[in-house]
Amino acid sequence: MARPGIDPELRALLADVPLATELTAEALAQIRPFASAPVEPLLEGRAVTRREITIPGADGVQIPLSIFSATRAERLTAAPCVYWMHGGGMVMGDRFSQIDIPLEWLDLFGAVVISVDYRLAPEATGTTLVDDCYQGLLWTAAHAAELGIDPSRIVVAGASAGGGLTAGVTLMARDRGTPAIAAQMLIYPMLDHRNDTTSSRQYSGEPGVWTREMNEFGWRSVLGDPNGGNVPAYVSPALADDLSGLPTTYIDAGTAEVFRDEDVAYATRIWAAGGQAELHIWAGGFHGFDALYPHARVSAAARRTRNDWLARVLSPALDAQARSTNQ
Repeated sequence: MARPGIDPELRALLADVPLATELTAEALAQIRPFASAPVEPLLEGRAVTRREITIPGADGVQIPLSIFSATRAERLTAAPCVYWMHGGGMVMGDRFSQIDIPLEWLDLFGAVVISVDYRLAPEATGTTLVDDCYQGLLWTAAHAAELGIDPSRIVVAGASAGGGLTAGVTLMARDRGTPAIAAQMLIYPMLDHRNDTTSSRQYSGEPGVWTREMNEFGWRSVLGDPNGGNVPAYVSPALADDLSGLPTTYIDAGTAEVFRDEDVAYATRIWAAGGQAELHIWAGGFHGFDALYPHARVSAAARRTRNDWLARVLSPALDAQARSTNQ
């Protein structure tokens, strides 16, 4: 099939990277140890306090959370919070994967960043992954005062599989009436287990960062046979019948990736339901382009645009707090 090409700068950077078409259980076992970089180098030179805790999941299994907050002598107002869900196709990665993205929001906005280490497929299946993420969000909201968080400014965010889990957690919070979510940021999210869009078929059969075949492996790892029974919308958010009542939403993706069309469709359905969503599709971006090559021009533009959106989302609350403090 004809398909959009990769941005020339990104293509040059990607030239020496070993790529594959498919992902197998054997390959996954080899990749998993390298799916996340250590967080310590990212914290060097930052005035950041780090705290590691575990909380009980819905089934009693302990879920690790990492909490990063700005080190300050005195805080006049409660901080916004970014609750982060990492990527990795639901089969790899950990709470430090792509953590440089939300740590930038700690720098810019003084946000408390909380990253959840949800269990992975195929060891965990069904709703376990999204349930783990939801339990971490409930804990965050319940401990907002202790953490110095403004409960009205909790933003949920994630990349790739983490973006899909973010959408699932947001649907779950809406349906259960708690906790309040100020906004959701879905970064090239993995939303639709059916894997049958035009963009999915375009990026099939040839090596890539994340291909249709890899996507099928990820979904099968979570669902078994995706066509064998009822798939919960909390796991595959594209199945949700109703996208009304969601918080303001940011969605982005590249033109040269599997998730492009399902992400566009999700934004379109939010608008159709009367919700607010901002959508950006970056020309020549492949899956995860800005995480792999953050200094490429299109990557820098994507990150800057996300930062600007988040500043707009948070600024009305910041202004209201400032007025309240000065009265």
